[in-house]
Amino acid sequence: MFNKYVLSPVLGSINTYSSRNAFLVRDTYFLYSDLAQSISKIRASIQMQESSGNIIGLVTNDDLETYASIFAIWLEGYSYAPLHPRHPHERNMKIVDQAEIRLILDSSDTPVFKSIKTVQSKGLEFKELNLIPNEVSDDNLAYILFTSGSTGQPKGVPISRGNLGNFMKAFWEVGFKINEEDRCLQCFDLTFDVSVQSFMVPLSRGACTYTIPHDQIKYSYAYGLLEQHKLTFGAMAPSMVNFLQPYFEEIDLPDLRYNILTAEASALGLVKEWSKCIPNAEIYDFYGPTEATVYCTYYKYNPQGPNKQYNGMLSIGKPLNGVIAVVTDEDNRVIENNNKGELCIAGGQITSGYWQNPGKNLTSFVEIELNGIRYRFYKTGDLCYIDSEGDIMYSGRLDYQAKIQGFRIEMGEIEHYARELANGLAVVAVAFKNDTGNDEIALFVKGEFTDTDWLADQLKLKLPYYMIPSKIIVKDDFPLNSNGKIDRNILIKSLKQ
Repeated sequence: MFNKYVLSPVLGSINTYSSRNAFLVRDTYFLYSDLAQSISKIRASIQMQESSGNIIGLVTNDDLETYASIFAIWLEGYSYAPLHPRHPHERNMKIVDQAEIRLILDSSDTPVFKSIKTVQSKGLEFKELNLIPNEVSDDNLAYILFTSGSTGQPKGVPISRGNLGNFMKAFWEVGFKINEEDRCLQCFDLTFDVSVQSFMVPLSRGACTYTIPHDQIKYSYAYGLLEQHKLTFGAMAPSMVNFLQPYFEEIDLPDLRYNILTAEASALGLVKEWSKCIPNAEIYDFYGPTEATVYCTYYKYNPQGPNKQYNGMLSIGKPLNGVIAVVTDEDNRVIENNNKGELCIAGGQITSGYWQNPGKNLTSFVEIELNGIRYRFYKTGDLCYIDSEGDIMYSGRLDYQAKIQGFRIEMGEIEHYARELANGLAVVAVAFKNDTGNDEIALFVKGEFTDTDWLADQLKLKLPYYMIPSKIIVKDDFPLNSNGKIDRNILIKSLKQ
């Protein structure tokens, strides 16, 4: 599965399209032949190491060598753990320790990790092509991503070669038609799993991948690429589109053929306005936790309408082929359609479990019997319901809920009405502890908005008293994390300052 749907298509592109562009990095084009040589010289350097371990650390710079390192690692049968050079060194070292990393590939001019054996990939000399993959079981890892953990210890999510192969197979079965003429955006950090789709899709079809340097403002640089290079395919977070919203009247991107919105919920109003800027693009809302390998459900937006939504958020649609989705109650029992509960996902894309964390695995995975067959499901922590036609409606994170005066509150409902009243501006509702230790609600509004008293009064006409925010705060911009999602934790911390 991995060789067929991951390695073979890329190696086929290298062979067939050697003289075509594979990457544009900082205004410099690199051919598929350049990629082949870079993979080969890095692979040769790995082979020279006495003991590299099964997981190789990868410093995620924005350059050809970093992407080539991924394929060199895969060809050898190993996996990679991305280490962001701009993340705190202490956090990166926790990842190195957890994954027992003994070798790091680093294209930096000066090695980032001086205490770990490092191959400086940029200075290697190419000698001969070496692109024949080693035979390795699909049970072996492809990569391991470390997400934030509640204890302060990064939480490892291992993705097997089989997981990734199943994802790529299911992704192409959605119906995307990408070829060597396409120009594709890669705007996600390599520490975030959507990056895998963003470089695998173009490289699998001989297309060119356009990347964003770490030191650039992501949304403005991405727009520059989309406009200047007439990109045809791109995945992005809705937050990035939000940043472009003030310029929608000036934006015209007729060359974009496919646009995937992912990483967070997509506001239907925003998608409607954005669709006018990309009049020839098919727009998809893709959903998927890291534990389910990039994406596991999708919904195709209909520019003529109607579109399914809940609380103003576009449906996340139906499962990809090979994925099973159910909604369960607090006792892990599957509940009937049109009833809210926790979305649970099963299938060949699901991780085997958190890295060396049996306690977390016990609470995050559950066996459920369907039609006489027992399946292992991942509990996503997302509050959803499945409608009578099998489409999934997203209602927010279970941990975004709060109890106010004994009532359970969904922030998504507050955001829905606030967004309407604020003429479609981006809004975020959060629960926070007041000085007495009780929960209150704060509403943040992004952009030019002045009449917060009026907004509060209007919300009182729409919502029960216990759902009315005690604070409404206007901000020029919302803080984003490295994955392009709105960072709610920073917003909550700002309330205490």
